[in-house]
Amino acid sequence: MTALIAAFFQLREHWGHVAGYWPYLLLLACPVMHLFHGHGGHGHHGHHGADTGRSTNRDA
Repeated sequence: MTALIAAFFQLREHWGHVAGYWPYLLLLACPVMHLFHGHGGHGHHGHHGADTGRSTNRDA
C-alpha cells in the first residue's frame, strides 16, 4: 500500500513528463502483453496432452 501511495504522488508531481510518453507506452504495452500472455490464450485451454491415452497405430 505504501508503494501505491508513493507511486501516486510521484505520478502527480511528474505528470507533465509522463503525459508526453503515453503514445509510446501504449505501443509498448502490446508486445509486452504478448510476451507475458504466452500461447495459452485464444481458446486453446486444455488441448495440450489431450491425446495421450489414445493409440495412433492405424494398422492394428
